[in-house]
Amino acid sequence: MAAALASSLALSSSTLRGASDPLKPRFHNLSAKPTNLGLAVSPHSHSRHRKALRISATVSVSSPETRTGPDDLAAAILSKVMNSDRGVLLEKEQHKEVAQVAEALQSYCVSEPVKCPLIFGEWDVLYCSVPTSPGGGYRSTLGRLVFKTKEMIQVIEAPDIVKNKVSFSAFGFLDGEVSLTGKLKVLNDQWVQVIFEPPELKVGPFDFRYGGESEVKLQITYIDENIRLGKGSRGSLFVFRRQGKSN
Repeated sequence: MAAALASSLALSSSTLRGASDPLKPRFHNLSAKPTNLGLAVSPHSHSRHRKALRISATVSVSSPETRTGPDDLAAAILSKVMNSDRGVLLEKEQHKEVAQVAEALQSYCVSEPVKCPLIFGEWDVLYCSVPTSPGGGYRSTLGRLVFKTKEMIQVIEAPDIVKNKVSFSAFGFLDGEVSLTGKLKVLNDQWVQVIFEPPELKVGPFDFRYGGESEVKLQITYIDENIRLGKGSRGSLFVFRRQGKSN
């Protein structure tokens, strides 16, 4: 279950050593175009009681895309994925809407997100376009009847450590969690690779490891103080929100 959550990773590696100030986002010009208002006034008709005037006007306004900035888009994507059970409850068209907002946000991403210090911290996994990806079989239709997901967290520690944890309740009374610890390797300005150790499973008083190492690759497509977006090597979209943030 946690091995699949690993595909949600979007962060930096050892190149973060020595990084100084955060890179500033390359914002598009958000200023609205001047409004051009042209008025043509001409006599329309005459009568003993009044004079009517015909007024024609032409107005040019900026497009919605120009007026929408990263803060608005970030708020929009959060509103679409919150309370969706990490994407499980969304319909096909709703997933498309999330993807459209994520694509718009990508244009505001910093040029080298793997070097951005904002990646460090504790992140909640709010959404995946393939809802069964983070959690595997535990998140399938049958799996969700037995295992209720309580939390999905990704902790990123400097300079190159990632810890993923999925906590759950089995049969409504037996608490457990699966955790992974991995090492980062930067592939380029946006892509990273993580090699994870075998997962550790805790259920009640039992604690043991199973399986072998796993490997994932992820592209960081957007990051700010509040949210982070990532795309897996197979195209799955992930939305993270920094813990402690309410919007």
